[in-house]
Amino acid sequence: MDTRQLKHFVAVAETLHFGRAAARLGMTQPPLSQSILALERSLGVQLFVRTKRSVALTPLGEQWLCAVRATLTGFDELPLFARQLKDGIIGRLAISFVSIADYSILPLLVRRYSSQFPDVEIALTEATSDVQIAELLDGKGHVGIVIAPSSGMPQALDYRRLITEPLIAAVPETWIMEGKIDLSDGRIPASVLMEAPAISFPSRVAPAFHALVATFYADHGGRARVVQQAIQMQTIISLVSAGMGIALVPASLRNLARTGVRYFDLLEPPPMLETGLAWRLGDTTPTLLRFLDLSIPNEE
Repeated sequence: MDTRQLKHFVAVAETLHFGRAAARLGMTQPPLSQSILALERSLGVQLFVRTKRSVALTPLGEQWLCAVRATLTGFDELPLFARQLKDGIIGRLAISFVSIADYSILPLLVRRYSSQFPDVEIALTEATSDVQIAELLDGKGHVGIVIAPSSGMPQALDYRRLITEPLIAAVPETWIMEGKIDLSDGRIPASVLMEAPAISFPSRVAPAFHALVATFYADHGGRARVVQQAIQMQTIISLVSAGMGIALVPASLRNLARTGVRYFDLLEPPPMLETGLAWRLGDTTPTLLRFLDLSIPNEE
């Protein structure tokens, strides 16, 4: 059985006349009759009831006609489907991202991409930078939004900067109400950070971010007095809300409104955090290439 026989079957089923079906197909009647007989033999079923004056579909033939039409339609669309896959118009794109990207660049990128390629399936996974890099190196996913590694990206991966933003201080609101912190200037001085308990990412999952914060403390003559660590930015902000300590976070976290937390700029020049895209060097997946084309650094 092949598509030629299926097209023969549909022509006869729709005309219920071998002569007219043959004319539609641009062939003579005898080869068409032989094709239908061969199709019935290969299937082991009777598709038509034939008399000298009429041709009719059997009940099975009537039911099979719908399936054959759908099959032929799908078959005819295969070349278009292949072209769309090649052009990145359809398919799948797996994006992983650090939690801070959810409050900065991720919504913009997804909105921009999905508006231009609505038929592409986007799979989003939140993960720390170290996990994302390891999975990309292992051939998993397509692209990750990561905090730029201080030691540089592995040679097997490519990287593009997206945004650079200052760190700010997330402070328990109760501390301000109780007068524990002097905010007469409206900004947090480094001296206050040195004295306050701190909440941070562990260095093993966010070495670049951890190093940025540690360097800021060291440059101002001290070190962070870490009382709690968390690997999700939302968790860090929740711990701040609970009054457990102060956290240095990206400025985009102002978009995470949380009861019990206030955000303040630093008095001294703040550390600058860089976030960017990482993907496998030489990966030519069409949906990935389309995404990279649209992922222009900085906001619109």
